[in-house]
Amino acid sequence: MVARVLVVEDEDAIRDPLTAALRSDGHEVRGWAGGAGFEDVVDAFRPDLVLLDIHLPGGRDGFQLARALRGRSDCAVLMVTARDSVADRVTGFEAGADDYVVKPFAIVEVLARVAAILRRLGRVPSTVQVADLVVDEDARVAVRAGTTLDLTGTEFRLLVYLTGHRGRILSKTQLLTQVWGYDEYDPNLVEVHVSALRRKLEHHGPRLIHTARGLGYVLRP
Repeated sequence: MVARVLVVEDEDAIRDPLTAALRSDGHEVRGWAGGAGFEDVVDAFRPDLVLLDIHLPGGRDGFQLARALRGRSDCAVLMVTARDSVADRVTGFEAGADDYVVKPFAIVEVLARVAAILRRLGRVPSTVQVADLVVDEDARVAVRAGTTLDLTGTEFRLLVYLTGHRGRILSKTQLLTQVWGYDEYDPNLVEVHVSALRRKLEHHGPRLIHTARGLGYVLRP
C-alpha cells in the first residue's frame, strides 16, 4: 500500500535525500521548501504523512503549520528538526505531532519511524504475504509453509525490506543503506546475510530470493 508523504524542509541537502529515500521505500512523495501556500499544497496532495521542519521561511514555523494541518487533515505529522529541548518536543506534540526526530539523523531511522507511524494508523499493513511466506513486522514473526523461521535480527530486517519491495530489484547499496543504515561498506556483508536468509527460506520451500546478476536481488515467487 503506497502512502503519500509530504516533506516540508527548506534545506535542499536534507529534503532531497529524504524524498529520494522515501520514494525508494515505495511511497508517493512531494517535497516542499516552505513559504506561502501550505494549505494549497496539502489540499492538492492530500498526504497521509507530513515530515515537518520547524524553522521555515514564509512567516510561519512548523508548530504553526502542524496546528493548521489539524484543522483540515487527519494526516500524521513527524517533526524533523534540530530543536531538541524538552520544551520544543512538548510544543510539537501539543501542536499535533505523532513523533519527533532530531537532526542530525540517520535516514534509516526516519524511514523506520515513518513506517511505524503509517502502520499504527492503518495506512500500510504490518503483514505481507508472498506465496507461502507471511511476514508480520509488528509481531517480528516470519512464517513459511506453516513453520516459524528462526531469524537473526538482521535477517528479519532484511526480509522485511525485501518483502516490502517484492518484485523490485534491489541493489546491494540500497540494502546496505536501508537495512544497515550506511552505504559505504563491504558489499560482501549483504551477500553473506542474503545467503543465510535464502538457506533458511529454502529449507521450507522453493526459492524466493533471486539474484539479478550485476544488479542485486529480488524477492518473488
